[in-house]
Amino acid sequence: MAYNEGLAQRVRELLEDRADELEVVEKKMFGGLCFMVQGNMCCGILQDDMMVRVGAEGHADALAQPHARPMDFTGKPMNGFIYVAKGGLTSHDNLAEWVDRVLKFNSTMTAK
Repeated sequence: MAYNEGLAQRVRELLEDRADELEVVEKKMFGGLCFMVQGNMCCGILQDDMMVRVGAEGHADALAQPHARPMDFTGKPMNGFIYVAKGGLTSHDNLAEWVDRVLKFNSTMTAK
């Protein structure tokens, strides 16, 4: 599988805006690209979809958003993770909202 490099660059730029407060590492995983923040999996790009980690408490609300669906990479939905389809990521504001959401959850986890 490949990942949408344009979408990855847009996510990179949003994360770089906070580079002074965050440690961001990119890793190629599962045929896509994963962004690790403070050592924890935060979000990623798989084909044209964005994988977002919102945690168990944020799962239902995130899933209720337009273009969101369960992350079922393993064939079984993973609680706390969802996919956002390309249609939900077209504007800068839409993408920034998802990045803010994943960073909010990430801030609740212990840095590794």
